Amino acid sequence: MSQDFVRQLPGSGLVNQRKVGIGHAVHLDVPMLLLLLIISAYGLLILYSAVGQQIEPVISQSIKILVGFSAMVVIAQISPIVYMRLAPWIFLVGLITLALIYFFGIEVKGSRRWLRIPGVITFQPSEIMKLMLPLILAWYFQDRHLPPKTRHVFWSLVIIAIPVLLIAFQPDLGTSLIIAASGLFVLLLAGVSWRLVFSAIGLGVVTAPALWFVLRDYQRQRILTLLDPERDPLGAGWNIIQSKTAIGSGGLFGKGLFEGTQSNLDFLPESQTDFIIAVLGEELGLAGVVVLLILYLLLIGRGVILSVQAQDTFGRLLSGSITFTFFVYVFVNIGMVSGILPVVGVPLPFVSFGGTSILTLFAGFGILMSVHTHRRITL
Repeated sequence: MSQDFVRQLPGSGLVNQRKVGIGHAVHLDVPMLLLLLIISAYGLLILYSAVGQQIEPVISQSIKILVGFSAMVVIAQISPIVYMRLAPWIFLVGLITLALIYFFGIEVKGSRRWLRIPGVITFQPSEIMKLMLPLILAWYFQDRHLPPKTRHVFWSLVIIAIPVLLIAFQPDLGTSLIIAASGLFVLLLAGVSWRLVFSAIGLGVVTAPALWFVLRDYQRQRILTLLDPERDPLGAGWNIIQSKTAIGSGGLFGKGLFEGTQSNLDFLPESQTDFIIAVLGEELGLAGVVVLLILYLLLIGRGVILSVQAQDTFGRLLSGSITFTFFVYVFVNIGMVSGILPVVGVPLPFVSFGGTSILTLFAGFGILMSVHTHRRITL
């Protein structure tokens, strides 16, 4: 080993290490931190309009953001080695909470998705699984030869299938698909054979018609509504028709902040949660939506950079999956509101009103910062 390389090892005592920035000193990535704060502030402004300029929901959301931000800072201080060692136990706890839903879950609109710890918290275990699944898969591939062998791909698919099926039967098809994507991203980043990828795609295309008979009635209705919203304009098609009307009426620069009619007159359903970007499109127009998309793209790009700079397999796979799953979050929400995807219960990250999803998102970026700032070799 060359002397120059040894000098770069922490604690070698040969020369002083290169000074690191304040962000690394506190295990936080400053560019990512600033982007998260800007998006959260932008989201609070949009939420304030979506709820009819009521201050109580905004205060509630601000508290949730503060809790999520604090959790992110704490999570970033913990070394990725700790997460790797605890991964099997964390995943096991996640599966147990998903199973408990079938016995003690709170039912809302026909779905059991929430658990309540009396006097403490009500949370959605499926949201937390969006981090637990990439965590266990990154742990699984850490000490294995990459690209993965066929048997390793098989067992990883089994690991993915268990939580996905538990969530799909709640029923919560939208969340189960996003969680499946978070696991599949780990497989793709691990270098799975493209032959297997295309074979799986082909199998999915062939079996797609058969899946129609497995879907529940409301899921079939959502697909039919996607193809033709006008077939039931006052029923199943109402949501997507009103959201597209709101977005289209905004034009280039919108009607003006707090001047939207679709949300203020209650034409737009779920305006503070799933369809909040329609409020943005109506009031600030295409320009306001583009600003948010640019912020999202900058955040995703920063996540990709940190993932590439990770120094071990565990860090690369975990960081990459978290980053690309965040992209799926954004794509699915905007896609369903604009009418190119079926309507599913996927919130817009850091903008939609919610609790568990915000905490999970901040925790994910905390893990990303942990991987980046706990690098063992100073480059």
